[in-house]
Amino acid sequence: MAVSLAAKIEAILYLKGQPLTLAEIAQFAGCDRSSAEEGLITLITDYAHRDSALEVVETPKGYSLQLREAFHELVQTLVPVDLGVGALRTLAAIALRGPISQTDLVELRGSGAYQHVQTLVEQGFVRKRRQSDGRSFWLQVTDKFYQYFQIEQLPKLVSKASSESV
Repeated sequence: MAVSLAAKIEAILYLKGQPLTLAEIAQFAGCDRSSAEEGLITLITDYAHRDSALEVVETPKGYSLQLREAFHELVQTLVPVDLGVGALRTLAAIALRGPISQTDLVELRGSGAYQHVQTLVEQGFVRKRRQSDGRSFWLQVTDKFYQYFQIEQLPKLVSKASSESV
């Protein structure tokens, strides 16, 4: 199944979790700026016509996939005050792919992941240990993560896939 450029841009905006310029979107999508702009317009139009909690907006820093303002109260209710959406996405990436190297995590989530990891370690959700070559750190969730989010264990398929990739 071929993936449309708009769907690819949607995935890029979701995975990066931060505003991206048109040039960055084009680079990540592997296309020229004109094609990226067309794909972005298609995506923005699609979200404008759906009954969705998400929207694509242009911010001073670039384009962003974000929760519609009507749902911000829900965020305050569901998201722990101490963790922002970016940190929670980083935590989810660590939980699903862990143990994961900090280098791989930053490639996946962007440079903001460094601050997210620091916050997650300080709050006890993530354990960080230096790799044997000393270049990066292995990151994995702690028991506090499982207790706090009331998860007994991650699905076996996920843990099996991540252990094969390490």
